[in-house]
Parts: sequence; C-alpha cells; structure tokens
Amino acid sequence: MRIQAPLALSVGDPSGIGPEIAIMAWERRIPSAVPPFYLLADPALVHARARRAGLSVFITETSPKEAGPIFEHSLPVVPLAGQFADTPGMPDPSNAQGIIEAIDRAVEDSLSGRAAAVVTCPIAKKTLYDAGFGFPGHTEYLAHLAERRSGRSMFPVMMLAGPDLRTIPVTIHMALAEVPKRLSTELIVRTGRIAATDLHIRFGIDRPRLAVAGLNPHAGEGGSMGTEDEQIVAPAIELLRREGIDALGPLPADTMFHPRARAGYDAALCMYHDQALIPAKTLAFDAAVNVTLGLPFIRTSPDHGTAFPIAGKGLALPDSLIAALKLARSLADKSSEKERA
Repeated sequence: MRIQAPLALSVGDPSGIGPEIAIMAWERRIPSAVPPFYLLADPALVHARARRAGLSVFITETSPKEAGPIFEHSLPVVPLAGQFADTPGMPDPSNAQGIIEAIDRAVEDSLSGRAAAVVTCPIAKKTLYDAGFGFPGHTEYLAHLAERRSGRSMFPVMMLAGPDLRTIPVTIHMALAEVPKRLSTELIVRTGRIAATDLHIRFGIDRPRLAVAGLNPHAGEGGSMGTEDEQIVAPAIELLRREGIDALGPLPADTMFHPRARAGYDAALCMYHDQALIPAKTLAFDAAVNVTLGLPFIRTSPDHGTAFPIAGKGLALPDSLIAALKLARSLADKSSEKERA
C-alpha cells in the first residue's frame, strides 16, 4: 500500500486563531474526518494556546517524514527555529520571522515531496509589513518562493472553492475605481488559461467550463453602461475559445449565481474582488476554501482572516480550515492520478 505524504500546515500569525483552529482540526481527526497533517509552529506556543482556549491536545515534536503515523494519536508539530510571543489578539512584529519561516518550510517540504500540499493558516499583512516584509500578501510570496526554486516566472491565480460554487477574481486587492484601468484582455486570458489547466489537472474535470462575468451591470447592455465588456472582456473570451477552452460570456453577474446558472459551469471568472467573493462567501461562509492556482505545488487556505478579537478564547470554528485540509488532500490525490495516467 502506497503511504501518502501528510499535508504541511503553516501556523499563520500566532496572535490570531491559527494555532487553535489547527488544534481543533486535529481533535476532529477521528473517524477519518481530517486528513493527516503536521503543524509548522513553536511547540511551546501550541501548548500555551491550548491551555488558554481550553482545548485538550497531545503534541509530539517530529519531522515531516515521521508525522503521518503520529497523527492518529498526537498532533505532529515540526518545530521552527525561533520561538513565538504568545499574545493572542495583539499582533507582534517579533513573530514575523517565524511566520515566514513556517511558510518557507511548508513550500520546501511540498516541492521536495515530504508534504503532499501546503495549507496555510491566516496571516496579518500589517504585522509582516512592520517587520519589513516586501510582498503584498501570502499569494505573491508563495509565487516568489516557487520562482526562486524553479527559475521560471509564476502567475498565481486566486480561487474561492465551495461545495456549490468556484469563483476566480481576475483583479483582486485594489480599489474599485482602479479595476477598469487594470483590467485587460491579456489578464483575463492568462487567468482563464490557468483556471482551465488546474481545473483539469487538479480538480479532475475533463473539459472545464468557464462562465465569464461582465464588468458592468447587465454586461454593459450593448455598450450603453460602459464599453469594457465589448472591448476587453468579449475579445478575451473569443481568444480562450480559439485555444479550445469552453468559455461563456460576458454574462450579467446578477444572474450568474442562482442554482440553474451554476449547473452550467465549473468556475466563474469574475472581474473584481467582491464580484467573486460575495457569492462564494454567501453560499458557503464556513466551508469556502482559498485555493492558489498556477503554482507547482498545491496550496489551500481557510477563507477567513486572523480573527484577532476572538483569538485565545476558544470561540473560533475550524470548519474552513478542515475544508481546506480536505480539499488539499483531494487535489493532491487527483494530481497524482493524472501523473500516473
């Protein structure tokens, strides 16, 4: 029987809920509800957070190689080089080095085959910025690590994946006024290519169907409500179709997300952040997963933030993290099947 590599879980910002939702996910491991993972963290902090949050956990310090067999009886923790300040609810820039180390090691373990995939607990960007972190966020840093390792350029794509809907924002963290300036036919095409490729290889969909939202109300209403849909979005869809990608649109976003519409596509390509995230979170707030496409390793994350106000109080829910762990395992298994085929 082939032994599966466990998932690598980076602790995220230790002042947030990352440590406790990791513990809670491990508590729900039986019967086979959560795939085996190991936590990259400071073991002393994990112990301290369990006490603060009133959680019961057995912890074993280990290596990625030994983590799988340990998981059933004890939470495997792969120690970091430094220690964390245990300040729930109060982000501390002194923790930045350990936060980044956990991400670095999770990615390296995945690329080296010691881990099947990377799962990341939430980080707080300001904490990292205050310590000199030079990347906009998690996704860009993950792409940097992959580029450094492979020597080739990466184009990471963000997907929100829930039980009933997958959405992909073409533009992400920018002011709404900037979206028409930054949106381009090339950007839509590049995003659609990566989405179609990863839906095929990692999600196991033979011929992925992409529904492409218009930017303006009613997809521009023939140009009467803006020309971007005719001049930018429609040409991108035509180019995707010429490449053999099943792309439909531009579609009015207000009629794309009801059940009958969702039955007609595998993922929705949306033009801006909220156009993608509002329907995804409305349908599956506790079960949606952030997936990064376009990288040489699998990365998922819970679709929520650090939740500083409730950190250390035992109030956090691990549902989205568990969904992220399950999806990471599923994507890793499907990718392996494709490689063996």
